[in-house]
Amino acid sequence: MRRGLKYVPPALLLFALLELTVFVLVGRAVGFGPAVLMVFGASLLGLVLLRREGMRAWRGFRAAAQAGRPPGAEVTDGLVGLLGALLLALPGLVSGVVGLLLLVPPLRRLAGGGVRRATERRVSSMVAGDLFGPRRVRVYRGAPQPTPEPAPSPSPGPAPSAQPVTDPGKAIEGEIVDR
Repeated sequence: MRRGLKYVPPALLLFALLELTVFVLVGRAVGFGPAVLMVFGASLLGLVLLRREGMRAWRGFRAAAQAGRPPGAEVTDGLVGLLGALLLALPGLVSGVVGLLLLVPPLRRLAGGGVRRATERRVSSMVAGDLFGPRRVRVYRGAPQPTPEPAPSPSPGPAPSAQPVTDPGKAIEGEIVDR
């Protein structure tokens, strides 16, 4: 079993207990009938949004593919939207609130950025480049770094003069490639 998967069953049990506790507290505050109606209403809304978000994600993916753009942004946005709709469709007040928050555009973009970073960490640079396009990196200006002197070789003969070529006035632009 993978290292992180051993925590899934206890986490699901704790989440179910949290849902039950919140339902009982809301039921005591507003009454049992309205609490049940809130859960059913949220689940029904989640089912409707699940279909809409799925179609929206598919259309975004197809549009990006037809335009020749990397589809990563559309895919992550669609995944976050589908996750939000799925959480809203699950019967429960906590999952409904989290699902509704994932459908709010600023929080959706924030969660999409997290999905993108997690995906880039888990796949090769080539796959990440195909999904999300060329990576952007920040380069900070600083003092030139001294190059270490090569250690003298014990073998006789001319020493290789492999000094790095530097141009302090220009930025380097390119892609990261895994080999």
